[in-house]
Amino acid sequence: MSPEHNSARHDRDGVARVALALLDEVGLADLSMRRIAGRLDVQPSALYWHFSSKQELLAELADRITAGIPRDDADVLTTARGIRDALFTYRDGAELVLSTYALRLGSSYAQTALEAALARHGHAEAADRAAAMLHFVLGHATLVQQRMHADSHGAALTDGTDDVTAGLDRVFDLGVTALAGDSLGAAVSPRTTPRHGPV
Repeated sequence: MSPEHNSARHDRDGVARVALALLDEVGLADLSMRRIAGRLDVQPSALYWHFSSKQELLAELADRITAGIPRDDADVLTTARGIRDALFTYRDGAELVLSTYALRLGSSYAQTALEAALARHGHAEAADRAAAMLHFVLGHATLVQQRMHADSHGAALTDGTDDVTAGLDRVFDLGVTALAGDSLGAAVSPRTTPRHGPV
């Protein structure tokens, strides 16, 4: 056994938790295996005892980000909002989940939850509608986080308002409603801006 590996000090869950904390601190672009290893005080090669590649680690993080989305009896709009809120929980969360989804890595918690909500309310073509809706949710959330990131660095072009995400909650609800195609089982109501974004 390599001296770099000490299962008593670090395990798969511990590595993933540290990686999520670093994602929040430095963002996806700077989330390297070397940086994660440095936080754990091990060599980068030690991480590969738990994850075979960085892509596998990112897939695990994406699963953790989306694991808490509404299920059970949640209606379609509530489920879509829950997915978006989960993406906003971590800095660059939307971009991370989008990248892993594009590569077909990790689990499909979000799409499965949307499909189940659509099916419960009698929507036709639930699987295809869920896929289309998830594409919209991921794209919308990525746009919002990038706009917030640009604003935090003074790079956003604004129209004179203080909130660069003003009106996007309504746009989100309208998009979900349009993709659902008929009654959602919940009225569209105003939402506040995301509670967490890039800093």
